[in-house]
Amino acid sequence: MTSPTTLTSRAALAGGERTAPSGADLGLLVLRLAVGLTMAAHGTQKLFGWFDGGGLDGTGQFFEFLGYPSGSTMALIAGLSETLGGLGLALGLLTPLAGAAIVGTMLNVLVSAHWDDPFIGGFELPLLLGLSAVALTLSGPGRYAVDHVLPLPEQVREHRLVHGVAALALALVVAGITLLIRN
Repeated sequence: MTSPTTLTSRAALAGGERTAPSGADLGLLVLRLAVGLTMAAHGTQKLFGWFDGGGLDGTGQFFEFLGYPSGSTMALIAGLSETLGGLGLALGLLTPLAGAAIVGTMLNVLVSAHWDDPFIGGFELPLLLGLSAVALTLSGPGRYAVDHVLPLPEQVREHRLVHGVAALALALVVAGITLLIRN
């Protein structure tokens, strides 16, 4: 079954007809921008040390403290996942994969760094960002997204629930493997 949002976006893109903006489309845009840009900022802390971050060296040392092997490599993977996943969400670019990158990273953050924290002790931010990414991965980006103008077949370009579920399954598998290699 196709959602009204998908029908509206297809009609607007394919036929060039103008339709009124949907509150759901605008809400998804706001959510994508908030989650995506927040995650991209956290990623650049890890990659470049921006926004008082530790950069690859400092973040790598922290990851080794948390039990991850090859802390610098893990810092690079986490930084790229957060930066590229965040920018992908903000733009609505390959939304299921962008969301999956964030979900997998936040699952690792929750388990490795915040599992023993009380709820208002650091656990709530990665939980909120991760669940927001789950919601966006399942719902799709809304009408105002780069996904809709990609030169791909419509079956790939238009969001389908199966894309979101498959991306979340991928995120869970990769996050699980990453957690298993911790010391």
